[in-house]
Order: sequence, then structure tokens, then C-alpha cells
Amino acid sequence: MANVAQALAAELEKEAVATRRMLERVPGDRLEWQPHAKSMTLGQLALHLARLPGAFARMGRLDGFDAATIDFTPKAPQSADEILATLDASLADAKAFLGGLDEESANAPWRMTLGEQELMTLPRHELVRNLMFNHSYHHRGQLSVYLRLLDVPVPATYGDSADEHPLAARA
Repeated sequence: MANVAQALAAELEKEAVATRRMLERVPGDRLEWQPHAKSMTLGQLALHLARLPGAFARMGRLDGFDAATIDFTPKAPQSADEILATLDASLADAKAFLGGLDEESANAPWRMTLGEQELMTLPRHELVRNLMFNHSYHHRGQLSVYLRLLDVPVPATYGDSADEHPLAARA
């Protein structure tokens, strides 16, 4: 049976395909669009999604992270090409991080604080699962709604979408 780092690396590889397909649909001429004043723009959301694997890989290489040290303001991309280039670099960093994890480091405690206040301590592999992956899936789902609202065909992710029917092709 594969160790936890190998299983996470396999999931990253599989899910990267769906994430890339979603990000490839982002129209470069609509990056400033936002569905609500409290929402990120399309560009900010797409770039945030593209950056997540690498950002959490960088955090995962440390024993912990102080959330008080970072500006969480979403960055805006200059182009749709920047989003895809960011995804490529981010995935490469995440793959390198996961490739370097052994069982001991995957199970070692990782701590997030806000200044002196502890927010969470969890095994490093749960940082990957809960923050790198689940956080990405959440934002990928948001992006699918943004695309739908912009009338951009939404790619199939876990089966058919209203715009693509890969399962029907097999029937």
C-alpha cells in the first residue's frame, strides 16, 4: 500500500487535470468581473486557486506558520496566461514537496498560529488534505459558478456538467 505522501501526490496529479481544465476556461477579457461586491473578481479567484498548491507546499516545508505575517488580500493577474503559468509553477512546487515527504515528516505536527494564539496543530499530511486540497476544491467549485454566471461552458469534473457529457459518450 502506498504511503500517505504517495497517495497525496497521486491525488494532486489527478485533481490538477480538473483544475487546469477549469482555469483554461477563464476568459482573459473578464478578469475584473465579480458576481457580488463582497466576492473576489474572476481573476483574483482564478489566481488564488492556481497559487494554492505551491503556497501550502511552502508552508508545509516549515514546522508551522504564523498567519499574522501574511497579507491575505487576493492578488489580481495581468492575464489568463499568468494564471496558467502560476498553476504550472505551483503544481511543480507541490509535487516536489510531496515527493520529499517520508512517513515521519508526513505525520509530524504542523502548527498554525495568529501571533501567539494557536489556531491549529495537525499532522503535516492533514495540512495537505485539509488546506491544500479541500481549500482548492472549494475555490474550484466557486470558479465553476463564476463561469456559469458568465455563460462560459463549465468543464466536467466528477462526471458530466451541463456543458460536457463524458459519461454519455461511454454509454
